[in-house]
Order: sequence, then structure tokens, then C-alpha cells
Amino acid sequence: ELLLLADVGLLGFPNAGKSSLIRKLSSARPKVADYPFTTLHPNLGVVRLGRDRSFVIADIPGLIEGAAEGAGLGLRFLKHLARTRLLLHLVDVAPLDGAVDPADQVRKLERELRRYGEELPKKERWLVLNKTDLLPNAVYEARRARLLESLGWRGPVYGISALTGAGTGQLSEDLMRRLESLGSPAGNG
Repeated sequence: ELLLLADVGLLGFPNAGKSSLIRKLSSARPKVADYPFTTLHPNLGVVRLGRDRSFVIADIPGLIEGAAEGAGLGLRFLKHLARTRLLLHLVDVAPLDGAVDPADQVRKLERELRRYGEELPKKERWLVLNKTDLLPNAVYEARRARLLESLGWRGPVYGISALTGAGTGQLSEDLMRRLESLGSPAGNG
């Protein structure tokens, strides 16, 4: 059985925008559609920030509650996240279903990481709030503040639009710098 080797792993619920983000950052062209579980197989993309600066990002199928016990496609793909050096936790801050709580979704995926094993919860994880283009700035800022307070989040946080590319350039640069500071990456870094 082959395991993916990537520097950065994308973590998130179905339709959080993982495939859209990997398409925006790299030359990978995973299928993007407006329904859950569009991604059925992991996708790798190389993010190039110059001639000698690049890193590998892995888009795995969206996780659901119970993934660590084999629900959905989760167990098959959680193992790929174990090989990454950093996780980007992608969260839809403008869910179509108003009853969906982004903080609750983050907590559910954190539980899945803990259930899978000891190593995944220890990985460095950045929170990436996606679909900011769908919200007026004041609404986004209020949702961001509520989410961070609810989670007690202390790590890096980025607001992006994987669709328009807003915020993705800064995210890529900061990821590259962090990976360079961590040492030899899986890519060419």
C-alpha cells in the first residue's frame, strides 16, 4: 500500500472548498462540483513560489463524523494526513445551511483526528476560513471573531476565497516560509 508524501494536507468537511483551493494554488486539476464527496481519491499538487521554492499539498476526500471508525471514506484517507508536516483545516464560513455551525464542524474533525491516533492531533494545524467572497466584510469579521472565540483558537488563521483567489497568495507564501523553517520538505523546497 502506497502512502502519499506531501508537505501540507487539506482537512475539512465535504464542500469546504479543498479541491478549489488546490486548483487555485497548484497545477493540479481535481474535480470541483457543488455536491458532497466530489473528491473520491487523494489529489496532489505542487505549489511553486519561484524556481527553487515549492511544496506539495494533498487534497483528500472530505471527512465526516465517524471517519476514524471507517464512516464514509475517512479511514482510508486519514492515514495520508499522518505523512504531512502541516495541516490546513479548511472551514466554510458561509454555509448554505444556516443551521451549520463552523465551530462545531471544527470540533467534530478534531475529535476524528484524536480517534484516529496520537500523532494527528499533535500536527501543526492552521485554520483557513474559506468562501469569504460570499459575505460582506462586516459579516465575515463578526463570524471570524465568534468562531475563534468559541474555539479558543491560538494558531494561525487565514481568510480566503478559493474561488476568487483572495488571500491565497499570502497563505502560500506563509506556508512556504513555515515549511522552510521546519527543514527538508517532501517537495523541492
